[in-house]
Amino acid sequence: MSLAARLAEALARPAAAPLYASDDVEGRVPMADPVPAAVLVAITDRPAPGIILTERSGSLRQHGGQVAFPGGRIDPEDDSVAAAALREAEEEIGLPPAAVALVGEAEPYLTVTGYRVTPVIGVIAPDLPLVPSEAEVAAVFEVPLAFLLAPGNLAERSVMLDGRLRRYREARWEDRRIWGATAAMIANLSERLRWIA
Repeated sequence: MSLAARLAEALARPAAAPLYASDDVEGRVPMADPVPAAVLVAITDRPAPGIILTERSGSLRQHGGQVAFPGGRIDPEDDSVAAAALREAEEEIGLPPAAVALVGEAEPYLTVTGYRVTPVIGVIAPDLPLVPSEAEVAAVFEVPLAFLLAPGNLAERSVMLDGRLRRYREARWEDRRIWGATAAMIANLSERLRWIA
C-alpha cells in the first residue's frame, strides 16, 4: 500500500485520544469570527518518511524565527482550503502544487492570534529542491515522522504570559524548537498517524 493510501486510511480513523482544538490559555475567550487559514503538512515519500517544516524569517512582525508548516490565510481567490495551502507552500518554499499528492484535511485548530488553521496533508517526493522565500522563510528542513510521533518527544509545557497561564506542546529537533500551534497540530496528527512511522 502506498504512503498516500496509508495516510488516507489513518486520517479516516477516529483519534486515539482527545484532540487539541485551540491554544490553551487560561481565561481566554475564543474569537467569534476567526480568520480562515491553511497549512501544508508535506510528508516525504521515503522508507522513513519526514515532515517538511520551515523556520520563519526573524524579520517578520509576527512569529519571527518560529518553526511552522508552510501556510497562511485563505485568500478570496483560493478555490479551497487545499488550494490555499498549496499556494502558500509554493510562495514560501518553492514547492510546485503539481508535486503534491493531496491526501486529505485534518481537524482545524484555533490559535490565540485569531486564526482557524486547517492542516492539509500531502505526500511529496523525497529530496525535492525547495527554495525558501527570502522575505518569509529563513530555512526549510525535514524532521523524521517517527521522531515527531514518538511518545514523549512532544512534551507538555506551561508559561505565564500577560498574567495568564498558557499550556502548550514542545519538541526539540537538533537546534530547533517546535512549539505552539505547530506542535499542537503535530500532536493531533500523531493520534491518527502513529502506526504510519
